[in-house]
Amino acid sequence: MSWRRILAASLSIAGLDAGYGAVSVLHGVTLAVREGETVALLGTNGNGKSTLMKCVMGMVRPSAGSIEAEIDGARFNLVGMTTEDIVDLGIGFVPEGRRLFPRLTVTENLLMGAFRKVARPSIDRNLAFCFELFPRLAERRKQLAGSMSGGEQQMLALARALMSAPKLLLIDEPSVGLAPLLVARTIDSIKALKEGYQLSVLMAEQNFTQAIRIADRGYVIVHGRIEFEGASAEDLNNNDIIRELYLGA
Repeated sequence: MSWRRILAASLSIAGLDAGYGAVSVLHGVTLAVREGETVALLGTNGNGKSTLMKCVMGMVRPSAGSIEAEIDGARFNLVGMTTEDIVDLGIGFVPEGRRLFPRLTVTENLLMGAFRKVARPSIDRNLAFCFELFPRLAERRKQLAGSMSGGEQQMLALARALMSAPKLLLIDEPSVGLAPLLVARTIDSIKALKEGYQLSVLMAEQNFTQAIRIADRGYVIVHGRIEFEGASAEDLNNNDIIRELYLGA
């Protein structure tokens, strides 16, 4: 699948502390996503993956540390920016639970994703790309999102994020609530989306086996701390922490 060339973005997080009120969740988290990479943030429920994603997107303000993105050669400090401004830079987000508009159709949900000013001139092209990548959405473009299956809704959530013409895409727990076969298809779709649109991707996921199929490298987060950084999928697969958390060794 060929598509237009987009300069991918990179992300750098250093010494990040964050939480909710008196509850501390993240402790000195440091990680990076280089241009054109797919990086997996691995961890079981309650270890801080979603909080980290929300910090990047401006939904949770960190108490310490830095979050910087480089986009088209310019560096931006994301701490203190609004979510709208962060999206406007070219950073897309697929939240856990999909968060679609259930009473709107597939097409209407997709168009809602194209509010970013730079994405508006490319609506038709991006819409065609979404329907090429997810033919089921093309078949059901007039169907209400709330009446679709979980797998179809996850496709729609990914496609809606793509409609904002992002350069860096954050995906939070894409496998949650899906049957095993649909998880594999969803992960494959993320790979196709990343390659076809030439994105940088940070994917938070608890399904280790599926995540490392498409990840260039990754991090393991335990109780809000990065406990292991794998330079490759092979590194992750051979790590003792991974065996303990995911394989019961």
